[in-house]
Amino acid sequence: PVLYSYFRSSCSWRVRIALALKGISYDLVPVNLIKDGGQQFSAEFKALNPMQQVPALKIDGITLSQSLAIINYLEETHPNPRLLPQDPKKRAQVRMIADHIASGIQPLQNLSVLKQMGENKMEWAQNCITSGFQALEQILKHTAGRYCVGDEVSMADLCLVPQVANAERFKVDMGPYPIITRINKALLELEAFKISHPSRQPDTPAELRA
Repeated sequence: PVLYSYFRSSCSWRVRIALALKGISYDLVPVNLIKDGGQQFSAEFKALNPMQQVPALKIDGITLSQSLAIINYLEETHPNPRLLPQDPKKRAQVRMIADHIASGIQPLQNLSVLKQMGENKMEWAQNCITSGFQALEQILKHTAGRYCVGDEVSMADLCLVPQVANAERFKVDMGPYPIITRINKALLELEAFKISHPSRQPDTPAELRA
């Protein structure tokens, strides 16, 4: 497999965690979203992913974009360890939380949106994340065990950790979100989350390396 990724992209990080958890080795091709006006806008990359976003994964003769679609494919082709619970109710809760982050928070504070916000971008990002986290904290009161849904790592957790990193980058006060904070801390102790971390990627700038 070949993963087209940017070290700081939270969507790319989700996929890197999934690949690490499932023990799938891959080649990484960095796509710098800032340099050269954004390498994702090159004709070469547009041919690979018409949405001109990372991640994209070449695997098994196909090219997939959209992080949750990629993770679902990995789940179906490499079922161990499981990232979606067998219980239908828990599985629905995992998908709900993953969608809450991947559709309801992350796109609103994405690079392409922030560019259009100009000097208000920090305040905009903080507001988007805060309103999303207020809702998520309430949801987790009903679903969380050690992790987002019960005591097994799931697709929801793969979305949570990169989003908390975004929140910290945009200086969001995490004080009101003790459950999110606790789960994030537990997940960051796991090897798959460590090796996929933005501070440990081939394209991480020297000053941001772990």
